[in-house]
Amino acid sequence: MAGRRRDQFASEAVLFPHGFLRICAATPRVEVANPFANLEHLCDTLTRAEADIVLLPELCLTGYTCGDLFLTDSLLTAAKEALKQFVSRTRGQHALVVIGLPLVVKDVLMNVAVVVRNGRILGIVPKSYLPTYHEFYESRHFQAAGATDPHHVEIGHQAVPFGTDLLFDWGPAVIGIEICEDLWGPVPPSSLASLAGANVLLNLSSSNETIGKADWRRNLVRVQSGRCLAAYAYASSGAGESTSDLVFGGHSMIAENGRLLGESRRIGDGLVPGYVEAAGVTCDVDLQHLARERRAVGTFADAKAKNHSEYRSISVNGDSHGPLSVTAASVEQAVLSRSDNLDGDLKSQNACDDELAPRNELLRFIDPHPFVPSNVKELDARCSEILAIQVAGLAKRLKRLPQNTTLSIGVSGGLDSTLALIVAVQACDAIGWTRERILALVMPGFGTTEHTRVSAERLVAELGVRLDCVDIRSQCLEAFRAIGHCPFGIELSSSIKMDALQDRLTQLPDDAADLVFENVQARIRTMLLMTRGFVLGTGDMSEQALGWSTYNADHMSMYNVNTSVPKTLVRFLVRHFASRHDGSSLADVLHRIADTPISPELLPPTESGEIRQSTESAVGPYELHDFFLYHFIRHGFSKRKILFLASKAQFDGEYSADFIADTIDVFFKRFFSNQFKRNCVPDGPKIGTVSLSPRGDWRMPSDADSDCF
Repeated sequence: MAGRRRDQFASEAVLFPHGFLRICAATPRVEVANPFANLEHLCDTLTRAEADIVLLPELCLTGYTCGDLFLTDSLLTAAKEALKQFVSRTRGQHALVVIGLPLVVKDVLMNVAVVVRNGRILGIVPKSYLPTYHEFYESRHFQAAGATDPHHVEIGHQAVPFGTDLLFDWGPAVIGIEICEDLWGPVPPSSLASLAGANVLLNLSSSNETIGKADWRRNLVRVQSGRCLAAYAYASSGAGESTSDLVFGGHSMIAENGRLLGESRRIGDGLVPGYVEAAGVTCDVDLQHLARERRAVGTFADAKAKNHSEYRSISVNGDSHGPLSVTAASVEQAVLSRSDNLDGDLKSQNACDDELAPRNELLRFIDPHPFVPSNVKELDARCSEILAIQVAGLAKRLKRLPQNTTLSIGVSGGLDSTLALIVAVQACDAIGWTRERILALVMPGFGTTEHTRVSAERLVAELGVRLDCVDIRSQCLEAFRAIGHCPFGIELSSSIKMDALQDRLTQLPDDAADLVFENVQARIRTMLLMTRGFVLGTGDMSEQALGWSTYNADHMSMYNVNTSVPKTLVRFLVRHFASRHDGSSLADVLHRIADTPISPELLPPTESGEIRQSTESAVGPYELHDFFLYHFIRHGFSKRKILFLASKAQFDGEYSADFIADTIDVFFKRFFSNQFKRNCVPDGPKIGTVSLSPRGDWRMPSDADSDCF
């Protein structure tokens, strides 16, 4: 956004700053069958939980393991009275709290979740599915939710909305609730709630520990959050429950769109057996990200049309509304509008919201290198998979070529061309082509250093492909003369010798610039490649994003295996391939290339023969650009939000806030102004969730304006 800096937004108060909603899934201490003792434990947990939503376990006000005590008037009366006291003690607090207890409804006992905020019960949701198998026997005491349930129940002279059709509307957050076994069923209630607009799903649970169950439980939570394109919080009972027959581990989790953001310790996972202190997990979930995903994933909207259900909307800050229909366009638009305006001027209408201090910390990990896994084992597996995808794509393309076609590739001694050549030799090996069908052109120019030229020639020799070395300087010189160009103001007389010209070029000041001088070299190289066979491109996705290529030169090829590979990952792919040949001379040259500064080498080297032209000095660090690229394309975030996330990420380099802000300005300016290059890039395989292919993933007008982003 032109002229707008992050400090201009500093005073904008929003309900959930930058779209982040903080959820605490807590496991408090519990005294079985003692609601008043549990009341104190719950209030203590609430006091320590600094969050927008505090989710507590199933039946936590009494304990889950009360057995036939659930049928006694004393326990049920105490539970209801403890609930009233708990509600009263939440007065003046910001957090929305969800608490579990047994409740008599029309002469039957139900396992319910009570939603409380600021001294008021907003609604009560009963459990839909009661487990009555293996170690569970809930139907002995409780009745499941059904069609004959009342729409309201009376609690302390207040008519409270009751039912499984309740959604709790809190600005951009729409909250749906289910209880334990509901998630384990074939069609969880949360699935239908999400189709009606719920983007925050809460589960009160009492899941006991058995061998292997934690992994299954973890996968259920993670996958349901992904299937529903929602945040999913899960709070389970802990070790304070009775251990007569079962042990409860207090396994609480928070997931978002298929990703587990955090989980608590549990028995068998570092928690001391018999441990009864409060535990839990607190994370910030990103409502903007979820809103964008729901807009982008068309099948989610298709599912709404096929699953018609009506829900009542309960305003967290006001009164309840009428039915919500999953097919109502107005409801859908309202939900998306609230999510879109999270960076705007949305204010809380409740006094306890107005007093909420702004949060500068963020309780979720912001990966500074979103394309590169930090776990070594995961990184190795990802590199293997990427190479396999690249090889498969090229192998298919090579099979469609005429017999004896030459595969030509420009090899510079840099990262990108090295990766493309690695893929080329593996593809030829895979389809039975001899490596002699690969022609590696090494084309030194005015900016080529001895270091990179030696690297290129050694790499070609080690991989066993054909080498053709063509010094392009004389052809470039003729091109300069033909178009009447004087490089850096140097007159090109007919008598000037190449060595003399090269010597004058190396004496240029560090800030010397001549775009025509660079582009002519790039286009001469492309011309030579195009006359030698089927050209394999080498440019990576980060270069495409920044437009860091010469149009109709290195920008063009007949197939590009690197088209979806970000720059921050290219180096790791080269090193990964080197690790397959540890101790060999091939590994040595690959590591030599990986350690070389990134440069197009189109400007003359220094007098000492060192690389003069550093790409990252010109446009900024690639780790920042790839961070910006990921969050803009993958999540659709604004410049303001990306800057906030960047301020929370721990990059390899130490960057000031002003430097990051300046660099993101460079990114957006170059990204928008270079779409015309991306609109006509060659085919190439998609390897990740972010791709700039104009045919598959990113369609954008070449003359779009970046000011509002």
